[in-house]
Amino acid sequence: MSKMSDYDVVVVGAGVEGLASAYHLVKAGQRTLVLEQFPLPHTRGSSHGQSRITRYGYSDDFYTNMMLDAFPMWGCLEKEAGVQIFKECGVLNLGNLDGDYMSSLLASIKRHNVDHTVLQPADVRRDYPMFTYPDNYGGVMDKNGGILLADRAVAAFQSVFKQYGGEIRDGEPVTAVTPGEPLVTVTTSKGSYRGKKVVLAAGPWASKLLRPLGLDLPLRPIRITVCYWKEKEEGSLSSERLPCFIDEEAEGLNACAYGLPSDEYPGYVKVCVINGPDSDPDQRDTVDDTWLMQDLAAYVRRHLSCLHDNPGITEACMHTMTPDHNPVLDKHPQFNNIVIAAGFSGHGFKLAPAIGKAVSELVLDKPPSYTMDPFVLTRFQK
Repeated sequence: MSKMSDYDVVVVGAGVEGLASAYHLVKAGQRTLVLEQFPLPHTRGSSHGQSRITRYGYSDDFYTNMMLDAFPMWGCLEKEAGVQIFKECGVLNLGNLDGDYMSSLLASIKRHNVDHTVLQPADVRRDYPMFTYPDNYGGVMDKNGGILLADRAVAAFQSVFKQYGGEIRDGEPVTAVTPGEPLVTVTTSKGSYRGKKVVLAAGPWASKLLRPLGLDLPLRPIRITVCYWKEKEEGSLSSERLPCFIDEEAEGLNACAYGLPSDEYPGYVKVCVINGPDSDPDQRDTVDDTWLMQDLAAYVRRHLSCLHDNPGITEACMHTMTPDHNPVLDKHPQFNNIVIAAGFSGHGFKLAPAIGKAVSELVLDKPPSYTMDPFVLTRFQK
């Protein structure tokens, strides 16, 4: 066991949310340590992969407000790291314009002056003939949305965090978190570390750390199969012709479907659904999602006949879902120096700079920049 070391903040988890939190904390002058159970980089959690959709518009005002803050912070990270992280190609939200989701989305976009275009169903059919959606499907184009280059973003947070003096210890699983005042002790397979504050950002492993601390939150880890479908006409669906797209109320899937153009793997369009079987993150690849893949293939056949029927490339990752699909960003109710960041429900990556800012404000006892009521853990307590 190594000698015990003291820090201002110890962050458990080097996924994008933990790193974004650590990044804000070290820039605020905090001596910060990040602990990660796997050697970096790894593909066992929720933050790996080449791409994520990012957008301004949400049907919830509090998220749209956070995204207005997140976009320039992604730009700042690009400059600090000297790498491109964002590629603008627009994000097309598809659905019934009179439906609850699209109406709420459009109202939020208008309230926050997000640059957008409304497409009537005839406009969608004219401009995007590769889609075959119901006749009542219109669109809301989030013009300045696009693609986050995810692996680059995670690496950028790591490198800039270390440039500011932060420390990362990977390949070091946490075995215990022991509350205390003024210091919390975090024990790993290789040593013990003490922090004035501790941030638990452990992704699908969060419950394993929270239950010994007396918290049993409704965090549901699921296995996501990330699918890439070969174009029938190669090169026809790059970001020069196809925006990212989202079908929030995807028929037959009971979950949001989304797609990205064929920039990631040339000739393959990424089309996925935010759904999957319950999974122990340590046994991720043993669960069966045949039922879901059949439904997703049927969805692609119905609506994207420009693609081959079955995915040509599949990859896996974990999402940690909450009942309302909003994360937990809050202090432990008994231990004020332990902050929890968990349950990002498949849409946390784009928000990461704002999430990191919010977590740093919780750690440093600063007034919040955002509406935090949707993220308190007491919302799950009867």
